[in-house]
Amino acid sequence: MGFSPFFFGAIKIMLNKRADKLELLRIAEAVALEKSIDKELIISSMETGIAKAAKSKFGQDNEIKVIINRDNGDIGIFRKLIVSDNPENSNTEIKLEDAIVLNETNKDKTIGDEILQPLPSFDFGRIAAQTAKQVINFNVREAERERQYNDFIDKKDSILSGIVKRLEFGNVIVDLGRTEAIIQKNEIIPRENIKAGDRIKAYCHDVRRETRGQQIFLSRAHPKFMEKLFVQEVPEIYDGLIEIKSSSRDPGSRAKICVKGVDTSLDPVGACVGMRGSRVQAVVNELQGEKIDIVNWSEDPAILVSNALSPAEVQRVNVDLERKKLDVILTEENLSKAIGRRGQNVRLATKLLNYEINIMTDSEDSEKRQLEFKEKTDNFVKNLELDETLGQLLVAEGYSTIDDIKDSSVENLLKIEGIEEETAKALIERAKEFHQKDLEDISERIKELGLEESLINLKGLTPGMLVTLGDQKILTLQDFADLASDELTGGFDVVKGERVKVQGYLEDFALSKEEADGLIMSARNIIYKD
Repeated sequence: MGFSPFFFGAIKIMLNKRADKLELLRIAEAVALEKSIDKELIISSMETGIAKAAKSKFGQDNEIKVIINRDNGDIGIFRKLIVSDNPENSNTEIKLEDAIVLNETNKDKTIGDEILQPLPSFDFGRIAAQTAKQVINFNVREAERERQYNDFIDKKDSILSGIVKRLEFGNVIVDLGRTEAIIQKNEIIPRENIKAGDRIKAYCHDVRRETRGQQIFLSRAHPKFMEKLFVQEVPEIYDGLIEIKSSSRDPGSRAKICVKGVDTSLDPVGACVGMRGSRVQAVVNELQGEKIDIVNWSEDPAILVSNALSPAEVQRVNVDLERKKLDVILTEENLSKAIGRRGQNVRLATKLLNYEINIMTDSEDSEKRQLEFKEKTDNFVKNLELDETLGQLLVAEGYSTIDDIKDSSVENLLKIEGIEEETAKALIERAKEFHQKDLEDISERIKELGLEESLINLKGLTPGMLVTLGDQKILTLQDFADLASDELTGGFDVVKGERVKVQGYLEDFALSKEEADGLIMSARNIIYKD
């Protein structure tokens, strides 16, 4: 919004003493109201602009100060001078006796104090007035931008409503009243038909301060948009009686939202659905018919994943809290329901829980358990030189690795039926010998692979991890820093509608996503610091 030409015309008239001085104050007040900024800032900008224009008359070496009387509009133009014993520059310094001659009140001044020398009024002319206009224009626009930024930074993480002004290259420009916002192409619900003039709601996910003013980014595809719509439609959520724990969306298709009843007397799912589905339907309509699954939250990951994979009926769940993995076992007929069309159901549940979810049938789970049991047994038989029966006995009692035996005690091993004291001691000794030899072999292998010293010294990477990375030709700290956490921990992808397991480089080391992120960030910090 530009300034009225009367505003700058009045400034020029005021400078040349040809109009009512109070008019300038009235115009400043009108501009302040129009742009919702402080009147004092407008007048301060006028003072700065007039001071800059006055320099063209009295010389650029002078320090000019302008004071506009807030009561009557009088404009005072002064040269700022510093009291000095031995003035070197007459434009900026003055002797104390000369200052007293200018004004008797200056007799109380001391060396280093500032005094104001009145300057005569004059006809500023077109160029000087134009200079003042430019300074005032710039300062007021900056203040207006700052005010708008402060207005909208408080509205971040909330729903805003506006009118679609235009569409540009697939992006939607929304008029919010005093400013515009943008919904980028990838933040629009797929296949949504938006036209200029439509009233639209969207989630404000970012507000940035930029050279040309604040930039407001809206989204209709963000999971938080759905959450905020539920806050609007469900009074119990707004009042804090129901808490939204997490959400995930496939915009325009399907979504899941996990809710917890803070008030135990409430049914959180029923409250979100509403009478005859009225509440959830209002959200569905705003999301262009997106199907929404409302999931009842539980502290137990097994119960939670069973709720999240509805309508599939889960038989049992194997929980690995350390690796944040869930093995969900169900019948063959429930398998397709759990996975969903093109893996959509399990993908949304994975995002909702922040756990890796493995869907398998009972027979697949049995095969997996048998394979793991055999691998652990073979490891003991081969490396500790045991017979197969003793190896199976150890695995059955919960010993998974040679380190488990190394770190065990004779007393614990004696609790296993069939193991005597001499055997227990021999098992621990053999496990310690294997561990030491394994460390030596790994150290030698690291040297052969030629790993960079800075990668070897990265805190958190074990010798075994280093060998695995070296085998994958990840030899330098830069190689490691360029990785993504999923490349270390593994995960799942959907290829041609099929859910495919992607093996991570360090997946066998039970590395969590948070730990992987921490290692990668540590490597990047070292590189950027250097």
